[in-house]
Amino acid sequence: MIPSTSILRIARPTDNLSVVSQMYAEGLGFEVLSGFSDHDGFDGVIIGHQHHAYHLEFTHDRNMRVGRAPTPENLLIFYIGDQKVWKESCEKMRKSGFSSVVSHNPYWGLLGITFEDVDGYRVVLQNSEWKI
Repeated sequence: MIPSTSILRIARPTDNLSVVSQMYAEGLGFEVLSGFSDHDGFDGVIIGHQHHAYHLEFTHDRNMRVGRAPTPENLLIFYIGDQKVWKESCEKMRKSGFSSVVSHNPYWGLLGITFEDVDGYRVVLQNSEWKI
């Protein structure tokens, strides 16, 4: 069993490291927690919140082109129950350069908005509480 004090880091490659990391930091209200340059040919930026148990890491392999997201179902989903906060969060996503798109899975369009970054990866801001 993984201890409850563990931190989840979601990492993905990009050909647009500076643009993508800035979009996510501004759009989601994250901060840059760390970064690295030319670590065995890789550059990277780690963003998140100091006190949250998850981070996003974007990496760029200097010797490889990764292209766009493989499917429209590559999603990060954030549940935001407060409608005012949700609306403000959606506006921040638009201002940071995300495009709002029709969700591939219609479920995410019922209570949320799906946003796409420059690489074709998607983020859903869902206006509901997470219920187990």
